[in-house]
Amino acid sequence: MSTLPSIDLGLMAEHLAAHEGVINKLQYYYHISSTPRLKSILSLQTEVMLNHVKVMMAFINPHNNESINVSPIPDYSDISLNMEVQEAPYHDKWITLEAHNTAKCMANENFTSSLMMKNQNVKKAHEDMALQQAHIQDLYNELISNMNWSYVPRSSLNAQTQTYQFYQQVYS
Repeated sequence: MSTLPSIDLGLMAEHLAAHEGVINKLQYYYHISSTPRLKSILSLQTEVMLNHVKVMMAFINPHNNESINVSPIPDYSDISLNMEVQEAPYHDKWITLEAHNTAKCMANENFTSSLMMKNQNVKKAHEDMALQQAHIQDLYNELISNMNWSYVPRSSLNAQTQTYQFYQQVYS
């Protein structure tokens, strides 16, 4: 492999430092949570992030000459979307909300970094990592929704119609 552009190396060094903290946090959350579905998502996110570390380490290894790809997300079919709503301890709620935010931040960070990266393989890998974190965020969203831990306000039909009509005039 040829040497990496400095921006790519710097961003990955920053990501590796952040991953160490996030992986340890997710492992801690896994051990204190009790909701099976939450534990499955936390385990999946930890496994995905450990894979991301391997990918970045392979990219920064100057002696690596092998092709580097982000492994697909493992099949966690036990993360059923149709599980009944069950009572969960309060700490499982805040763990879910915080881990959801972590997945969102990691997806955003990986995508934003990919826009700045110069090496096309490194760039593509970080786009893939961003999509994986977005998928994990969706799993947390479904759990949050099923447990009734959030409220999403809806706009009125009137407000939506007025907005549509306004922009229909702007662009016609």
